[in-house]
Amino acid sequence: MLARKGLLPDGFLLTRLAEDQNQPNRSRSRSQRARFITKTGSCNVAHKNIREQGRFLQDVFTTMVDLKWQHSLLIFTSAFLCSWMLFAMIWWLLAFAHGDLEPRDPNGDPGPVPCVTAIHSFTSAFLFSIEVQVTIGFGGRMVTEECPLAITVLIIQNILGLIINAVMLGCVFMKTAQANRRAETLIFSKNAVIAPRNGRPTFMFRVGDLRKSMIISATVQLQVIRRTVTSEGEVIPVCQLDIQVENPLRSNGIFLVSPLIISHTMERGSPLYELSAQSLASEDLEIIVILEGVVETTGISMQARTSYIPEEILWGRRFVSIITEEDGRYCVDYSKFGNTVPVRMSSLSAKELDQTRGVQEGVSDVQLQGWGLVRAGRGGFRRGGRAYDSSAPQPWYAQSEKAEKEVEQKGQKKTVQLEVIGRQIEEDALGELSD
Repeated sequence: MLARKGLLPDGFLLTRLAEDQNQPNRSRSRSQRARFITKTGSCNVAHKNIREQGRFLQDVFTTMVDLKWQHSLLIFTSAFLCSWMLFAMIWWLLAFAHGDLEPRDPNGDPGPVPCVTAIHSFTSAFLFSIEVQVTIGFGGRMVTEECPLAITVLIIQNILGLIINAVMLGCVFMKTAQANRRAETLIFSKNAVIAPRNGRPTFMFRVGDLRKSMIISATVQLQVIRRTVTSEGEVIPVCQLDIQVENPLRSNGIFLVSPLIISHTMERGSPLYELSAQSLASEDLEIIVILEGVVETTGISMQARTSYIPEEILWGRRFVSIITEEDGRYCVDYSKFGNTVPVRMSSLSAKELDQTRGVQEGVSDVQLQGWGLVRAGRGGFRRGGRAYDSSAPQPWYAQSEKAEKEVEQKGQKKTVQLEVIGRQIEEDALGELSD
């Protein structure tokens, strides 16, 4: 999945078309399975029947930031309109109580000084409320020193207006500067692959960063989501198992200056140890990728997520190289970001391969290496050696004991022959001495 929510130029969209053309057609006999994490990184979980709704009101700011933009703008507009209308009603009531709304003769006595000048109706009170809260100050209306209560209302409206401005502007800023916005330029390969690496089946995927500003202290975490049943019969519909990451730096931390291929060796202890080419299509699992780090320009922690289901894992394929050296610097060709090529690979699982190798090694012949002379009796010697097998899985001492017994049996025959020869030599010597 290269283009995240259409933020990349149209030229990069050719990569996705190239990926679709280069991948083989996968049979989709099974219905589309539910995903725990979507390709864009959002959690595909619906929360229902939440009875304690009041907990969300205890953290109003976070609740407002988590809302959608249309809901946030509706709350933003409603908060200002409601505050203007509320204080407009208060200013109109003050003017009504003080008698400022009574009609006066322009040619007669001007009457007492009003609390707020130029307020003759609710409309003029509403306009004055807007002028006070947003500090426009047209100059046609003003609070006089005639009513102390009006001065108190003026102070309260100014303070409340500042609070509303701070909260609403803070929500808008946090929504525009959220860490997941930086994740839009972090891309993952549409498909993951399983190919041999250093003689072992390896699960691999590619990750890259389109921006020049780096992600500091970036780490990658893999998890397998699958349905499991415990030995007691308990069914766990969503069981999360960690996967050991083996990237080129041999740790979970990565230096994401150029696209990297993150790998996991399918060996003993791995959740993918029993996965084969035949069982891959029927497996009910999902591999989640979580990339975390700190944005270099803002210092805000961010997290990018994606997932791979069995239909998106290609067996016996490998990613093509996209980094070349041109004019003394490295160049990355993102048009080949998700392209793969087929490789020769067994369809057996890593467990079956280990079992097959163990059987082949167990039937290997034992070879004798080295020799020595051992005293075999009067005037005779026999040769001896130690059993040696470089690849047998059995303990070395079991083979050596067997070999030594065979050598000893052969040595006994040689000992008899050497003793007979020694006696004949002694008899000949005694005969010569008697003569």
